[in-house]
Amino acid sequence: MKNNTLPHKVNITIIRADHMGMCFGVRDAIALAKRVVKQKPLTVLGELVHNTSVLTDLKQRGVHFEDNPHEVDTKTVMITAHGASERTRKKVHGATLQLEDATCPLVHFAHNKVRQLVCAGYHPVIIGRHGHVEVRGLTEDLEEYDVILSVEDIDRLAFHCRLGIIAQTTQPINRVLELVEYLKQKFQHSEVKFVDTVCRPTKQRQEAAEELALNADVVLVIGGQNSNNTGELASTCRQFCRRVHHVQGPGDVKTDWIKDGDIVGITAGTSTPDELINSVESKVRSFCH
Repeated sequence: MKNNTLPHKVNITIIRADHMGMCFGVRDAIALAKRVVKQKPLTVLGELVHNTSVLTDLKQRGVHFEDNPHEVDTKTVMITAHGASERTRKKVHGATLQLEDATCPLVHFAHNKVRQLVCAGYHPVIIGRHGHVEVRGLTEDLEEYDVILSVEDIDRLAFHCRLGIIAQTTQPINRVLELVEYLKQKFQHSEVKFVDTVCRPTKQRQEAAEELALNADVVLVIGGQNSNNTGELASTCRQFCRRVHHVQGPGDVKTDWIKDGDIVGITAGTSTPDELINSVESKVRSFCH
């Protein structure tokens, strides 16, 4: 764990999670958007990443954002890091637009696995958040499917002889495994096949967040309010630390959160840039001068 001690004036220690912040999929998506918009006008379908500061920077560089392909004013559109269904891609081509694809390779992997399960005769079950852009991309091409996130969701499932399970890539692996086990117990007469599609960066950040929370008095989790993986990091930290705050930037940090003698833990979601993490840490340090 990386360790930085504040100046001698106060007895506060700041520790950072060993794994946190932007993953390679998000970095690559942002780099592609910046590269393309230098060459030609660009519209991104939806939010490229769930982080306000990143989106603001991209807008300032000339990137447009639109949810509906038929409302796009540029000739080139980009699929976000969260991926998209073939149905959405066909809409793009139907609108005679050029496509740039920023889908994370690990999301592509999840798409391929759910497709393989369906082709093999399994009823697809996706462990993920209803309505999340990644989950929509995974399910829009399926004729039938179920999305679950709790044992109550499983209790409502209809019986199927064969169940094929994958997960939204940013789900906590512990939750996924618990739900898979419950599903197997619930449907003991079904063939249940689970394919682990939770991405390695998510697993690393979840494990590091747990270790961080066990060693901190207060934890700041930095990331967009609509970022699923940041919210999950905050939930994980709350299991091991009573004082956990999900912040989008330095302006959200409150002075009364930090007490003299505290160990302050910092972690961040996979859409959070390094400069935002550094600015939050600087804000914490400013309280101590």
